Amino acid sequence: MLHDPNQNTLFPKLPDEALQEMQQFGKEIKLNKGDILFNEGESNYNFHVVLEGEIEITKQVGDETRLLAVHRRGEFMGELSMLTGSASIANAKALSPSRVLQVDIDTFRHIMAECSPLADVILTAMAGRTKDVEVQLRQQEKLAALGKMSAGLAHELNNPAAAGRRAAGQLRENFHNLQNLALQLNSLNKEQLNFIINFQLQATQHTTKFDTLTQSDKEDEVTDWLEDHDVSNAWKLAPTLVSASIDAEKLDTLADNIPQDCLSNVLTWLEAALASGGLINDIEQSTSRISELVKAIKGYSYMDQAPLQEIDLHDGIENTLLILNHCLKKGVIVNREYDRSLPRICAYASELNQVWTNLIDNAIYAMNGKGELTIRTYRENSCLIVEISDTGMGIPPAIQTRIFEPFFTTKGVGQGTGLGLEIAYRIIVKRHKGDIHFESKPGDTCFRVSLPIHTEKCEK
Repeated sequence: MLHDPNQNTLFPKLPDEALQEMQQFGKEIKLNKGDILFNEGESNYNFHVVLEGEIEITKQVGDETRLLAVHRRGEFMGELSMLTGSASIANAKALSPSRVLQVDIDTFRHIMAECSPLADVILTAMAGRTKDVEVQLRQQEKLAALGKMSAGLAHELNNPAAAGRRAAGQLRENFHNLQNLALQLNSLNKEQLNFIINFQLQATQHTTKFDTLTQSDKEDEVTDWLEDHDVSNAWKLAPTLVSASIDAEKLDTLADNIPQDCLSNVLTWLEAALASGGLINDIEQSTSRISELVKAIKGYSYMDQAPLQEIDLHDGIENTLLILNHCLKKGVIVNREYDRSLPRICAYASELNQVWTNLIDNAIYAMNGKGELTIRTYRENSCLIVEISDTGMGIPPAIQTRIFEPFFTTKGVGQGTGLGLEIAYRIIVKRHKGDIHFESKPGDTCFRVSLPIHTEKCEK
């Protein structure tokens, strides 16, 4: 008997009788501990059966090496790639001194055609392995995508958090300075104090952002005025005063209403007060940015909501763009051509966001992070259409028919599982009864997603 029916079908073993029969078809190779049997991505692939020892099967996912299996005597590997003609999807390394039977592709096909008992064992294993490896790698694809987004979000959240913290520290310092400076203004009468307060309020309401050259010219003008009037730290005060639209003319008005011996203290207090207002604005903008990102994360994952949602497609696309902003801002111009009149549809919203993430991330990769990304939405009969186009290198015609195949990838080893587009296809076609296809040439690749408007009703 070649195959024990009680043996696990995922990693069945060929018994000694079968191993002896197999040995007439191949050659035996010996491996020392640590020797590589084959690497992921190799195309000159053979069928292997372990005669003795242990062979570790791993796959590179990002920076992490994932263990898929450890094969021992009687277990085999390589049948998937040999039958499909694709490159190896994993790595194999000897964990201990091992002997392996190696069978070339022509001989393997002869075995599959002529030796039915052996072929039965191998085909049974193929069915189980394909399903199991695909399930594992789909999960790893999701985790890899989650890790990539988490890294980007950490960066996106860190920037406003750091800015807010920095502004808060400067504000604390300014607060202490303002207390000390306020005490030095006690010599002014009530009318003079009211004038200073009104002057500060007007300056706060007229904050202006100048271009670099204009800002520099105005700072020079204000610095000269301050130095002419013996004001301390003129170079330090000038930038804040200019940003508040305070020029030499306004400074003349201030000087006319303030005693000369108090002018330096008044202007130092005024700069500190105006700078504090700017710091408060910085903190407000930073916290608003963090709040915006948290809202996008919740919207992207549809946290605390039922899987099937009535959604506006644009919300998911925009949340995805916001989460991938760390990749986009390095040189990708995003063009939005949205039809905002499109109706809401019932959909598995978080799964659709996986599709947008995969398509947009692939587009960024194809453009090496620099180019134009165009997202267009419109209605066509009873379907909503989302087109995602990029100006990248394009998909070579020779491989276009394989783009949606499981495990097929044009990325380097460890950069992709080859399941991103397969997952997108499954979500759109199987899950939503829609369609996804593409057209590609150098400089113009467009993926077109079609989603039916009349899907199953959302749960109320």
